[in-house]
Amino acid sequence: MTDLLRIADREFRSRLLLGTGKFPSLPVMRDALDASGTEIVTVTLRRIDLDSPEPNLLEFVDRDRYLLLPNTSGAEDADDAVRLARLARAAGLSDWVKLEVTPDPRWLLPDPVETLAAAERLVKEGFTVLPYIGADPVLAKRLQEVGCATVMPLGAPIGSNRGLKTRDSIAIILEQAEVPVVVDAGLGAPSHAAEAMEMGADCVLVNTAISVARDPVEMARAFRLGVEAGRAAWRAGRAPERAVGEGAEASSPLTGFLRGTA
Repeated sequence: MTDLLRIADREFRSRLLLGTGKFPSLPVMRDALDASGTEIVTVTLRRIDLDSPEPNLLEFVDRDRYLLLPNTSGAEDADDAVRLARLARAAGLSDWVKLEVTPDPRWLLPDPVETLAAAERLVKEGFTVLPYIGADPVLAKRLQEVGCATVMPLGAPIGSNRGLKTRDSIAIILEQAEVPVVVDAGLGAPSHAAEAMEMGADCVLVNTAISVARDPVEMARAFRLGVEAGRAAWRAGRAPERAVGEGAEASSPLTGFLRGTA
């Protein structure tokens, strides 16, 4: 394949990232990861208890197949996020980190000030940082400038399944992007993922829409197809939209031959 996703110093075939929360069971999560074709899997450090005798989430994620992307979910400020990232690295999980700073437990909206502060510190410490942010073009540009490997604007509030409610802002982020843009949060259907990819997003991250579906494995497969279709459409170049006042344009105009056969 020539259309590979490059993040930092690694290349990936899949443009669908998956979260691991809310699945009805760990075996179902494992099967959904497989069906999705993903190669990057996010895990919340607070859900991993390495000392527990119970089955551990990490036992159901093949580390040889997937890049583990610990996230700092639950961090309320930059200090908390940096501490969680350091813990993940010390535990041997990864020096890649999905940076999340969400002090408001109700809306889980990312704090732009603390996110930028944490990103600056983590980049200096050698982490590969993928920050989750609101769809703020100015912040996205600043995060690129401090050395983040991607920017990850939300499409809608996390877990809302409402699709691309921040479409216009994401379009500006895409126009200015010098690193991959990952649309993260709020995508509720494969069509939402396809829409993001058609805009030119490099990849999407999905969790809730898959994990709480009636059949998470089949929904993971559907999202895989949606991402692939959207990427193919972007590469092909969609036809321009026509204003209503321009009237219709036949795809097979009448020819002189047809007019002469009346």
